Amino acid sequence: MLKKPAPSQFFRHFLNSFRILGSDIILPPFSTLWRHRAMLYQTTINEIKTRHAGSVLGLFWLVIYPLLFLGTYAIVYLYIFKVRFPTLGANDYVALIFCGLIPFLGFSEALSYGVSSVVASANLIKNTLFPIELVPVKAVLVGQATQVVGMILLVIALIFLGKLSILSPLFLLVWICQILFSIGLIWILSSLNVYIRDIQNIVAVLTLILMMLSPIAYTEAMVPAAMRPFLAINPLYYIIISYQSVLMLNTLPATRILIPLFSMSVLTFIGGFWFFNRMKKVFSDYV
Repeated sequence: MLKKPAPSQFFRHFLNSFRILGSDIILPPFSTLWRHRAMLYQTTINEIKTRHAGSVLGLFWLVIYPLLFLGTYAIVYLYIFKVRFPTLGANDYVALIFCGLIPFLGFSEALSYGVSSVVASANLIKNTLFPIELVPVKAVLVGQATQVVGMILLVIALIFLGKLSILSPLFLLVWICQILFSIGLIWILSSLNVYIRDIQNIVAVLTLILMMLSPIAYTEAMVPAAMRPFLAINPLYYIIISYQSVLMLNTLPATRILIPLFSMSVLTFIGGFWFFNRMKKVFSDYV
């Protein structure tokens, strides 16, 4: 008869398997970013300056851009659609829109810069000083420039409206989840775009669709009950609702929001790194 392994042997085997899983799959994306943090910071700052160097207004566009979007949303929903909330005045409603609009702009710019980032940086594919897996990360961080400025403007507005609370700083945790999710997604999309160049065109269209389907200027309660399950398909739903909850509504997001938000962020980040590293081995054959 075969002898059953002792409980201690089984437990030791389980710990070894978990240790291997952590060292081979879970930790590498985090350690890669941490190891190259100084290089990422410097190249991101340089890229932001370069992108705005040739314009008349320069970095001031980072202020104008979110304000133009906010003004458009406010006019359309307040004066054309005449949306009203019993518990929110006009100023509060505009702030609620801003809470959802700013992260959407940060996410959409990360997509815009990131999807084609590997193809645009073909010269770095075999560069050991700046690993190619950092190129999509830099693109995501460059896309956060608008969100950084927008968040500063939003916090100033919330101070004047008296909406800041003890829960407000939690938006930083939501922001971290958003960045992790964006980096993981861009790792996947940018590597696929090397082989299927239509990806960048498809993403541009999907970004416009997501803008309409994300709860930026409306709440979940305004959506017909039959349509609410479809909100769960949109990853931005969890991100935007979380921002609006802690910044504007002064409540913690529901568990049904927080658990998917954290899970999709970490799993996409880890899975995206794994996928990118498998795909990058043959990048040089296609770019």
